[in-house]
Amino acid sequence: MPLLYHYPLCPHSRFVRLILAEYGVAAELIEERPFDRRPEFLALDPAGRTPVFVDDDGAIVTSGVIADYLDEAYGDGRGPHRLLPTEKLARIETRRLVDWFNVKFFEEVSGWLVTEKVYKRFSPQGGAPDMDLVRVARANIRHHMRYIGYLTSHRNWLAGDRLSYADFAAAAHLSCVDYVGDAPWDEDEAAKHWYQRIKSRPAFRPLLADRAPGMTPGPVYALLDF
Repeated sequence: MPLLYHYPLCPHSRFVRLILAEYGVAAELIEERPFDRRPEFLALDPAGRTPVFVDDDGAIVTSGVIADYLDEAYGDGRGPHRLLPTEKLARIETRRLVDWFNVKFFEEVSGWLVTEKVYKRFSPQGGAPDMDLVRVARANIRHHMRYIGYLTSHRNWLAGDRLSYADFAAAAHLSCVDYVGDAPWDEDEAAKHWYQRIKSRPAFRPLLADRAPGMTPGPVYALLDF
């Protein structure tokens, strides 16, 4: 059985978990605290970042590379249900938006919130959250919510007519923000409705059951209709 080294509130890990669940790929989940810098984990990925996917082909690192691998290994033959489209322009737009959320959104919002509110809480190095960074992330997310709303007002899903990696990348990051109680669902109604749709998918259920020790999730985190 394939292995996925992940951290429950790592948005990049959640992105891969959603893909695996949507494709029905069974993998053993191994919780990895990246801030522990375990030598055994660093042997798989010297950068020490989650997620890492391991199967018969070896260790595959970074969420984008893993997503490409899963598309090649498990997406072929799924036709309209393939999460990375085969059409050139649709594929380009999907990858653009995956990069938007896995890089831009992470650098401006989810990375700061997860680091300050979660990683610092459980890391041996510890430290109080930098509330200036938290406030900046809370301000930045409103722009992203409006962008999601704009996209879903003109399309059925973020990248086009079909559900794609773009939706799962965005939802993975938003779910972490929602867990720590900083998702402004009142910012854009279209963005909220889009998230309710993807949150209702069976692939999302394991994420809604995640709990960080001593951290109560946000008030609507596990609600499908909010």
